[in-house]
Amino acid sequence: MTINNGDLLNSILESLDRIQHIDPEDIPNIDLYMDQVTTFMDTKLRPASRFPDEDKILTKTMINNYAKNDLLPPPVKKKYSKEHVLLLIFIYYYKGILSINDIQTLLTPITEQYFRTGGDFNLEKIYREVFSMEKAEIETLKEDVIRKYHAAEQTFQNAPAENADFLRKFSFICALSYDVYMKKLMIEKIVDELAQERAARNTAAKADGNKKKNYKGEKPEKGVVENEGF
Repeated sequence: MTINNGDLLNSILESLDRIQHIDPEDIPNIDLYMDQVTTFMDTKLRPASRFPDEDKILTKTMINNYAKNDLLPPPVKKKYSKEHVLLLIFIYYYKGILSINDIQTLLTPITEQYFRTGGDFNLEKIYREVFSMEKAEIETLKEDVIRKYHAAEQTFQNAPAENADFLRKFSFICALSYDVYMKKLMIEKIVDELAQERAARNTAAKADGNKKKNYKGEKPEKGVVENEGF
């Protein structure tokens, strides 16, 4: 017995085919006011939301909170650039699985090094590179979903007939959920390592700065011990 006669699987696969990321060419090359940013994001991302008639894709409060938590550089004269929009897209996808601190860990190096820096290798280039993997990832995801679906079909063979359909759907959800859970753990581990690496670099840079002060005969910062053996 299949899960809802295969309609569920077909519906999921069709929905995956409809998912599209925002192409950089679709983003205006002029700076936008906040209302224009929220309207643009709503137009592009609402069709893929769970409840298109109810979900809030992006609000003024959200944007202000992102800026307050250093996820988004401040606007210039109340206007947001194309690069602001690119960062908001990353935040939109991250916020469902990562904490504010984790998103900050990921995006801070990006904004520090590539936000409005000009040149060929910039934030738009990074965005294009990341999303160039989308099509291949969708196909791989579809294959994995099909495999999990057929595995779920084989569960609860001896369950009461009136409960079998629900239990197999439950199996399918559990398989998908476990996959998400494991990937979330992996992402968090990588983010933690990035945070540790950044902290180590900052500590080393601070120590190097204090050494240079000592060479010039300046008083070291409080809590920093001079190298007596130098």
